[in-house]
Amino acid sequence: MNDDLGLSDIRTSYQKGSLEELKIADEPISQFRAWLAEAIDKGINEANAMTLATVDEQGRPSSRPVLIKGFDEKGIVWFTNYQSRKGQHLAVNPYASLQFFWPELERVIRIEGKVEKLEDADSDSYYASRPLTHRIGAWASPQSQVIDSRKVIVEQASKYALKYGLTPPRPEHWGGYRLVPDYWEFWQGRLSRLHDRISYSLSSEHQWVKHRLAP
Repeated sequence: MNDDLGLSDIRTSYQKGSLEELKIADEPISQFRAWLAEAIDKGINEANAMTLATVDEQGRPSSRPVLIKGFDEKGIVWFTNYQSRKGQHLAVNPYASLQFFWPELERVIRIEGKVEKLEDADSDSYYASRPLTHRIGAWASPQSQVIDSRKVIVEQASKYALKYGLTPPRPEHWGGYRLVPDYWEFWQGRLSRLHDRISYSLSSEHQWVKHRLAP
């Protein structure tokens, strides 16, 4: 095994916080809100970025970064092209996972659950709030498809900007998803690799049950 970059010697000593069962919120969405607010307040770069993992019809996983655009008791929301690779995966297997990683705080949040499309009205509302260039971009990019060169999407952007002007409608192939969680995990780095891991699992009675996990 080649390790000419010294990967086996890279280690970090985690000591910026702790996570105690008696201090963590009873509901995962409240704990998530508190941690996300702290990450934003402390100016963490791309605090709103999360890794989305999906699985295709052969059971092969794929992951990529997306941006959270909203959350509530129902779940976590983001927007994308429904015809993209992740959209195709979700069409055949609607289960996915999300992960937030904030190394500056030595924290990770993992979320698992079933994914559903947002109502058209919600997607319309968010689309209308985007900058004009972003709205045109939703038309211009055949996301995840092979293209000959960057010239293809530049020309497409010019084409749709000319066609729709200042008021492009939302493309039918673009909109929002919501992951409805049934599992959350909060990870806080600790000394000697004895990290804190607290999970929330949704019971059959639709109650959140907390557990401490071995690191």
